[in-house]
Amino acid sequence: MTEIFKAGPDDVEIIQRDRCFSGFYNLDRFRLRHRLFRGGMGAEIERELFVRHDAVCVLPYDPQRDEVVLVEQFRMGAMARGDSPWLVETVAGLIDKDEQPEEVARREAVEEAGLEIGELWPVTAYYPSPGGSTERIHLYVGRCSSLGAGGVFGLEEEGEDIRAMVWPLDTALAALRDGSIDNAATIIALQWLALNRDEVREAWA
Repeated sequence: MTEIFKAGPDDVEIIQRDRCFSGFYNLDRFRLRHRLFRGGMGAEIERELFVRHDAVCVLPYDPQRDEVVLVEQFRMGAMARGDSPWLVETVAGLIDKDEQPEEVARREAVEEAGLEIGELWPVTAYYPSPGGSTERIHLYVGRCSSLGAGGVFGLEEEGEDIRAMVWPLDTALAALRDGSIDNAATIIALQWLALNRDEVREAWA
């Protein structure tokens, strides 16, 4: 197997970094050079970087009923592309305070779906768009009871209008296959749960 390149302190030279925009998120512009696979340093390049908080996504799962709780809400990115802006997703939130990812998962499950989460099963942590963003996603499956779950939630002061829905896992997987679910965290979480369903149900029986 080919060894993955391990960067050292001299493999990236940052020539200049400027703050182009500062708000809830920031936008920085870099001038830099980096090490080339064939050796030596490359030519100077310019890149913009979206600087944002890390995020936590959790897929609430009831192992007894084999059901997941998904949320539906308005998303600007989809609207700007001309697609339907209401997306079906996992529960999610930003780490914007001094919190651990597990704390954010539990807080957001209450705020977005009215759910108390039990055990959290770490799935992975990943960069959703490393070509232009600092954001890293911490992804979990969370044990819950789906009995009586569902409804409209969200924080009014944050302009949230979030509908929580209970889906049989097989229904959610069918929606994944037909493209109705088309955002990365939900796709990854559902695929992981499909692969590990038996182990999770046995552990959480």
